[in-house]
Amino acid sequence: MTAVINAIGENPPCTSGIDAGETLWNNTAVIVTWDDWGGWSDNQPPPILSSLPCTSSNCQGDYQYGFRVPLLAVSAYTPQGFINNATHDFGSILRMIESVFNIQEGKLGFADARATNNLNSFFQGAFRSYTHVPAVEPASFFLGQALQGASTPPDDDGDDD
Repeated sequence: MTAVINAIGENPPCTSGIDAGETLWNNTAVIVTWDDWGGWSDNQPPPILSSLPCTSSNCQGDYQYGFRVPLLAVSAYTPQGFINNATHDFGSILRMIESVFNIQEGKLGFADARATNNLNSFFQGAFRSYTHVPAVEPASFFLGQALQGASTPPDDDGDDD
């Protein structure tokens, strides 16, 4: 992931067209999250959503949170060390996309229709220039593996679970 973020942050400015002078870092947000709880210990139990009267689009009783999962927001406008302790869910990512592209809230489907917030608070800081982050492997390492049809995932830690 670090190699991908470095490629975005260190991409040279566009040299022509309406985006001349712009860089990917200026207008890209990278959201890194996990799709499962990952086995980490969590000292907070998941919140229980109240069971509201069920309509075709609102049955909160059948949609409950599980263990918390990490989420990292990386952008030129996310303050260094910023922590947001609000309860978000995967639909919050879709709500952020809807906000950025002026799409009606809930239009992208089930998850965003049930989300109660977006991730816009992660992007309220002043512009920060990119700082290189040391990566274990450069982006070319992963491109080379993909082109060679490697059968071992690059993140294989030897754990078969």
